[in-house]
Formats: sequence, structure tokens, C-alpha cells
Amino acid sequence: MSFSGFIVQLLGGLAGASSMFLVAAGLSLIFGVTRIVNFAHGSFFMVGIYLAYTLVDKLGTGLGFWPALLLAAVAVGALGALIEMTLLRRIYKAPELFQLLATFALVLVIKDAVLYLWGPDELLGPRAPGLSGSIEILGRQFPTYDLFLIVVGPLVLGLLWLLLTRTRWGTLVRAATQDREMVSALGVNQAWLFTAVFALGAMLAGLGGALQLPREPATLEMDLNTIGGAFVVVVVGGMGSIPGAYAAALLIAEIKALCIWLGVVEVFGITISFSKLTLVVEFLVMAVVLVVRPWGLFGKPQAPSRYVGMPEEPLRRPGRAYLIAAAVLALALAALPTLTADSPYTVVLAIDLMIAALFAASLHFIMGPAGMHSFGHAAYFGLGAYGAALLVRAAGLPMEAALIVAPLVAAVGALIFGWFAVRLSGVYLAMLTLAFAQITWAITYQWDSFTGGSNGLTGVWPSEWLSDKTAYYYLTLALVIVGIVWLRRILFSPFGYALRAGRDSFLRADAIGIDVKRMQWSAFVIAGIAAGLAGALYAFSKGSISPESLSVGKSVDGLVMVLLGGIQTLAGPVVGAVTFTWLHDAVARNTDYWRAMLGGIILLLVLLFPQGIAGFTKQLFERRRAGGAKTELASAKEVTP
Repeated sequence: MSFSGFIVQLLGGLAGASSMFLVAAGLSLIFGVTRIVNFAHGSFFMVGIYLAYTLVDKLGTGLGFWPALLLAAVAVGALGALIEMTLLRRIYKAPELFQLLATFALVLVIKDAVLYLWGPDELLGPRAPGLSGSIEILGRQFPTYDLFLIVVGPLVLGLLWLLLTRTRWGTLVRAATQDREMVSALGVNQAWLFTAVFALGAMLAGLGGALQLPREPATLEMDLNTIGGAFVVVVVGGMGSIPGAYAAALLIAEIKALCIWLGVVEVFGITISFSKLTLVVEFLVMAVVLVVRPWGLFGKPQAPSRYVGMPEEPLRRPGRAYLIAAAVLALALAALPTLTADSPYTVVLAIDLMIAALFAASLHFIMGPAGMHSFGHAAYFGLGAYGAALLVRAAGLPMEAALIVAPLVAAVGALIFGWFAVRLSGVYLAMLTLAFAQITWAITYQWDSFTGGSNGLTGVWPSEWLSDKTAYYYLTLALVIVGIVWLRRILFSPFGYALRAGRDSFLRADAIGIDVKRMQWSAFVIAGIAAGLAGALYAFSKGSISPESLSVGKSVDGLVMVLLGGIQTLAGPVVGAVTFTWLHDAVARNTDYWRAMLGGIILLLVLLFPQGIAGFTKQLFERRRAGGAKTELASAKEVTP
């Protein structure tokens, strides 16, 4: 740990901050005006570097290098404008979470489009002409190109400041950030304003990707790796704040650089590897900032949107037809192993479908009736899975006892995380849950001696009497039914009514004496227990467990399941989980480009059924019932003398 190494690491952090700022600035602009949490923004970054690779190859590595990078950024901006006009413009008045689902589907489509056009291999670009060497700083070599990137960040920040504060268009953008509906009421063409902002945001992300060409190879993992860091920077800086995004990018990049410089340090006989913290340091920073300052460093409370989607209808107890359908479904599931004796894989797939249904139902419990959006629900699923595996392997408990204790392990995690999370709301609450989930994932991923690290744990098999898949199927069926029915009964208890009262009107609920935060905290724990049970069942069904069960991808899968089925119906998460898991399995086995096909199906469902599959079905039955009632009333009037 030398002083010269410290300075060089800080300078490297500045270069990384500039790159991340370009992506985060575009994401912050898009969210500030359109209120869309654009999950596909990392895909624009990835497309930018791939386009830059192709254009540099066509225009040459000499004088054509820099125009190629700029053209790549402009092309990505045009792609963003096209996506906004053809897709997102149709769903601006849909609930924000459905917009998130649409942008997630775009991630799948764009990833496979890149795979088709450029192939699966990493593509390494050439050095930047004139900046391919290095300079000596305090006896150490530092890349000249990184010095160029250090200048790019403040330069783009200055240009954006001039654009937003010295032009009429910038004034409209800032006004739309505060109240976009009022801007429309004043006669401004809101549609074209949104398109221009989305194109600018996409272009900034594309420029960030193009500028990385001389620094790192282009890979298909860049989209998800980039979007996580970009979300963190935007939330830490304050949603919609461009200076905040730059300040947050600097803060996080320099803390990462400091961790790399410190390396492995021994403190009071305890060895601490600061370099390993780089996997999770941005999420630690975000968690601390959101707990201390809920709106970010430079952020302000969000102005409420007048477009809040369809109003929530009161939950009603199941009618006779619903109970009959549920009973028929239960009987069909009970008979499934007998009916599919010639196809053992069907039983394995059915187990996966039921576990996914319980996981989605637990997430819906806090997202729908409780009104709390969670981007990190996989933490409780993973804690339950690892809890079951470790209880069997390390503690020597039988599988039956592990199934009971593992959900309690997840409940402890939900108890701790929920205490902080319920103090926030909206996107900030969702991002704090993501931070806690990533922290949990990082600990699991790096604790080799206890969790098995990146290799996970193997040999986690059920008891001998459950070694047959059919027997384990019936155990899973029984526990999943108990779990889902338990969650439903809670929703129709006094606690459930109080929970929904706090969701619909916090002030009114508080005025009549309901402790809304305590109710929400309790809801986190209840959902954690159900998700932990799903995780434990998953671990024993597969015989092993890996850190992927706590990853962002698992949390996103849960979100897709809930939204696909319909967040405003109790059957929605089950329908969505079965639909998504079955589609994922069926499509992945029949095409190499399964992501694009799955993404296209999700986009189609979002456009056709904005209330989800179960929500649409419910509306259809209600319309038919209303039509039948009107017909009966008309007939009665005709008969009446």
C-alpha cells in the first residue's frame, strides 16, 4: 500500500466514474420525465459497444475511430427513439410495474438480437489512436485513455447542464420532471418530448458503451452487469438529478478504488479482504444513503403522478365457481403423476411450477395487498434454500426438521431487512430491497468455507421415503397448497384488512390508530417465511443449491411472474408463475434464441393484457356476468305489466 498506488487507483476510479455517469445520466433523465424504470438501459450500453466495434472495423482504426464511436452513440439513440414510439408510448398510462415488465422483455429481445448479429464470443476492440500509450505518475504507469475518460465525464455534465438550463427544450424537460401532466395541459407536445428525452438517454448509454471499446471486450453479460450499477448511481444521487448522478458515480468509484488499494488488511488479528468488497460496495453505499437520506444525496420527494393505472378493487372472498375450479385443479394435480407415468420429466417440471407459484405468491403478498415493491425478494428464497442445505449438511438435522426451520431462517432475514425497508416507499424501497439481496448474495458467493462459495452446496437430498420423485411431488403439492392458503387467509383477517388500508391511504389508516409501518414490517416477515419454504423445497428437489438462487435474476423472475399473472388478483401470481416457468422451459428447449421468443411473448401479453392474464380473465367474466344481469333485468321489465 504505497502513496503512488493510492493516487493511481483514485485516478482509475475517476475514469470508471465517468463511464458509469454517462449511463446513469441517461437513466436519470428517462426516469425523471417519463417515470419509467428502464430495465433495458443496460442493453443500450451493450449495443453501443458492439456497434462501435463494427463501425471501427468498417471506418478504420485511424481517423475513422472517433467518428465511429459517435455514430454508434447516435445509432443507439435512434434505436431508443424507435422503441419509445412503437412500444413504450402505448403503455405510459399503465401501472409503473408493467412498464418495468415491458423493459425487462426488451432486455431478452435485445440480448438475443446481439447474439444473432455478433455471436457469443467476446470482441476486443483496438486501442484508441493517439491515446494508446501511458504516462508516468509518481513512478507508476497510467493509461492515457483513462485520462481522456476522466475529462469526458465533467465535459458531458457541463453540456447537459447547458442543455437543461439554457435552452427552451431543457426548460420543458425540467418542468416535465416536476409535473409532466401540467406541461401537457399547457399545450406542449408531450409525446415528442418523451421521445426526445428517451433518445437522448439511450444515446448517452450508447456513448458510455462505445467509449469502453478500447478498455474492455464486448460481452453479452454487459447489459445486466451495467444496469445494476447504473440503478445504484441514480438512486444514491437522487432520481432525476444529473449532478447527483455524477456525484454518486464519483463516490462509488472512489470507494471501489480504495478497496482495491487496501487489498487484504489484518485488523486486530482478523484478516479483512477489502478487494472482495468491490462486488457489493455500491449496494452497501446505497443501503447506507437510503437509510440516512431516503431521497438520495441530491434528490427530492417524487411528485405524484396523476396516471396511477386502474384503481384497486376490494378483495372479495372466493365464490362458489372459484372454489369448484380450485378443487378440480387440486384433483388434477393429485392425479398428475398417474396420468403422466410414461413421462417422468412432467413430474419434475410440475414440482418446479408449484415452487415458483409459492415464491410468486409470497412476493405478491407484499407487492399487491401491502403495496410495497420489492426488487430483492430472492434474498428470502435463497436464505430458505441455504438454510435447509446447511441444516442438513452442517447441523445434521433430518430433512423434515430442516423444512420447518429453514423458513424461520428466511424470516430472520426479512425481519432485519424489512425494518429498514418499510421506512421508504416507491422506487427507493424497491432499490433498498435490491441492495440487501445483493449484500446477501455477495456474502454467500464469497464465504467458501461455509456456503461453498461460487460452487454452492451439493448432496442436499430429501429423506429416503421421499427419494422417489412422485413422493416428493405429493409433499411439495401439500406444502405449496398450505402455504398459498395460509397467505390468503391472512389477507382476509383483520391484519389483512389493516394492511390494505395502509396501502390505500396511509394518512387515514394512521388517523384511526393503525400502525402502518409495523403492519408492513410484519408483512415482510410473513412473505419471507413463505419464500423461505419455497427455497427449502427447491433445494431438496434439485439436490444442490448455488448463489444463483439469491441473484438479481431470481428476483426479476419473481417480478415477472407476479406482473404477468396480474398484481390486482389473488390468483395472478399462481397463474403468472405457471405461465412464465412453463414458457421458459418450453421455449428454451425448442430454440437457441429462447430469450427473444420469451421476451416477445411477454411484450405481447403486456400489450394485450395490461392487467395481467388473471386480471384480464376476471374482467372478462365480470363483463359477461354484468351482461347477463342486464339481459335478465330487461326480460323482467318486458314481462311486468
